[in-house]
Amino acid sequence: MKTNAETNTSSHTNANPAVTGRRALLGGAAALGLAGAAFGGTAHALGGAESKSRSRAGRFQGKSVLVTGATSGIGRAAAKAFAAEGAHVGFCGRRADLGRQVEREIRDAGGEATYIQADVRVAAQVQSFVDRVASRYGGIDVAFNNAGIGGGKLPHEMSVEEWDDVQATNARGVFLAIKYEIPYMLGAQRGVIICTSSSAAEQARPNSAAYTASKRAVQGIVKAAALAYGPQGIRLNALLPGTTDTAFVRPPGIPDADWATYKQAWGPLNVDGLERMADAEEIARAVLGLASDDFPYMTGASVAVDGGSTAGRKMVQPRGN
Repeated sequence: MKTNAETNTSSHTNANPAVTGRRALLGGAAALGLAGAAFGGTAHALGGAESKSRSRAGRFQGKSVLVTGATSGIGRAAAKAFAAEGAHVGFCGRRADLGRQVEREIRDAGGEATYIQADVRVAAQVQSFVDRVASRYGGIDVAFNNAGIGGGKLPHEMSVEEWDDVQATNARGVFLAIKYEIPYMLGAQRGVIICTSSSAAEQARPNSAAYTASKRAVQGIVKAAALAYGPQGIRLNALLPGTTDTAFVRPPGIPDADWATYKQAWGPLNVDGLERMADAEEIARAVLGLASDDFPYMTGASVAVDGGSTAGRKMVQPRGN
């Protein structure tokens, strides 16, 4: 299921798993909750620019927030929501044009944000990204490790390279982010990390072996890290979004009216609770809630925000002849 579109797309030299996932969705076999965003690239210089944040009231006033995979979808919505609540947001993504656009949108709205191009699969780029955000904004109070890609193929149809790319982006990318974020939080003896898993971690689909495996891995990383760093005042939780209405699941070129009709039919068939897809902004609200001081005793948890898709299935009675 999950990262999701901008729960978030990425393109690689190999077959594009996001595109494959989109086609599978149209064919009715899409995994629920494909969410996340794959990103990569070479970091661009900040030029020593100073923070231009315009003060505003909010839960995250003046806090340093780091977001991976924020050039679109859930990551983009979360970056904008954090900034709207006063945070200084440093975010990465592979697509520089979209990243700079999100940066402009946040600043034009009166917030403070810095985009840094980085590929979560590349350790040196992740380390540089984290270090630059911490240097610019005085540490890291909150991290939302969201970057991810889909992998909508049956196991025998997926190449080894495609499998490895999904694991490297979704699981290894989360590990790398935590690896370089934690030292800053240890120094401060506090911090909150939210990692995007997926409802797919709990509810697999025939073509989601790679994706589900990677998102299960995210849950495992979060559980272990929560135990390791809880005594130092650091909380880690996994977010499990359901299918989210983003470019990750919406095929390119489909007219708005056709997409609306498709979603209307798709919801009751796939989400037995709320019978609809999520909006990226709804998932972002959950991220901010988990990152806030409202859940001081929650750590190592996997929180499903999936409209009830993993709660179970409705009882359907067979019709008689």
